[in-house]
Amino acid sequence: MTPERERRRAHVRAVVLGRLERLGREELRREALSEFFTVTLGADPGTARRTAALVPPLMDELHARWVDLFAERLLETVPGEQLDVLCAGGAENDATLCLVYVMFLESARMEERRERDLLEYAARMSGADDAGDLAASYIRARMARLGAALKAPDGE
Repeated sequence: MTPERERRRAHVRAVVLGRLERLGREELRREALSEFFTVTLGADPGTARRTAALVPPLMDELHARWVDLFAERLLETVPGEQLDVLCAGGAENDATLCLVYVMFLESARMEERRERDLLEYAARMSGADDAGDLAASYIRARMARLGAALKAPDGE
């Protein structure tokens, strides 16, 4: 890998992981999940907040893996001049990198990859001990209740 390519890769990785780290703060994570449940699933705010509190944080290793895949794909597909602009720093360029990362995650290929990675992670963690199985069962049951509540005519 050339020094220029490595510099660009390191910059992309630092920007996106830095943003994920800031968003990973527990209160911000719960707030984002709550908003997702409210907007996407139509949950009432109270149910959304309670459900968000049940969702465990993703492992840092998964975020790092996905950001590395993103950085490699970006370096393969975006011309060097455009990469120079994106990697020049500044709030707008950093925001653009994060937006492109979100678009990358929403691609069909990455949706499949994320699902495989999450299933693998869940299998690894739930098989680790009985507490993992118990937590997974509890979260599944709560999510099933949320789904049933959302389908009920009165929303409860």
